[in-house]
Amino acid sequence: MQRVLITGAAGRLGRVLRNGLAKPDRVLRLLDIANLGTATESEEIWNADATNLPEMVEAMQGVDLVVHLAAYPEEAPWETIFPLNYALTYTVFEAARRAGVKRVVFCSSVQAVGFHPIEKTIDANVRLRPSGYYGVSKAYGEALASLYADKHGLSVACVRVASFEKTPTDTRMLSTWLSHEDAVHLFEQCISAPDHHFYVVYGVSNNTRSRVDNSHVAWLGYKPRSNAEDYLAEILEHGQPMGPLAGKTQGGRACDVGFSGNAEKTLKAE
Repeated sequence: MQRVLITGAAGRLGRVLRNGLAKPDRVLRLLDIANLGTATESEEIWNADATNLPEMVEAMQGVDLVVHLAAYPEEAPWETIFPLNYALTYTVFEAARRAGVKRVVFCSSVQAVGFHPIEKTIDANVRLRPSGYYGVSKAYGEALASLYADKHGLSVACVRVASFEKTPTDTRMLSTWLSHEDAVHLFEQCISAPDHHFYVVYGVSNNTRSRVDNSHVAWLGYKPRSNAEDYLAEILEHGQPMGPLAGKTQGGRACDVGFSGNAEKTLKAE
């Protein structure tokens, strides 16, 4: 019986994966500081503070794999982001190492490369261009994941989740949308992936206007099916308004938060 620990299981993505990753031969250990409700027969509820290393080491006991979602989920001041997205991510990787867990799926974000223009196709080798402190925290998480892969032998997948929504709601998401169904499929593929060391994969659906290249991980078997183009008419009629950078960058609105530079110069930069 496989046991998978999901941190941040009470969050938006966590709730979807809780349902989507359930299998007869799998136990989901659901961890969050928030209320997780009642466990099913194939679930274990684990209320814990994911910034507490001893608690996390205990939570890792008997676990085969960790899906690490827990984080402050959007752009915020440094004082808010740091304890949740930096210290917490270190705690999860270090607890996995101490407990002997060999595989971690880290929920990164397209915000780690958010300032790349949305018209430009990006792959796993593009320069890190964080959209803000949140994006920096995800770039840091990927660097930490690489360290734990190289120094401690963990097998790590970094999933750069883009616009995870039930349906796309603005013109940027015609490129960046990740449907609930495709998110479940992607994380399932990462869980069941062949032996690996470290890789980055973009969490984007099969959008006609998608500008991400996942060809380097074709072996992963991620084959998204949803297409944001199916919602084009609705977006054009009811879509949310966009700021000066929101509709032109991979990171969208996060790039506009506190922006005081030259938008044209920024978008031309490589």
